[in-house]
Amino acid sequence: MTPIAITMMIVAILTVWGGLALALLNLQRHPEDEGALPEEPAREL
Repeated sequence: MTPIAITMMIVAILTVWGGLALALLNLQRHPEDEGALPEEPAREL
């Protein structure tokens, strides 16, 4: 692999895993409120 291809692969991997880490951190800091969820499931059409 060329150095440019390796660099682009590293950037892509960091973008994906970094986004996952930030999403998990955001959920840990601001968990979803269980009371905000609907009580009954949606009806099927």
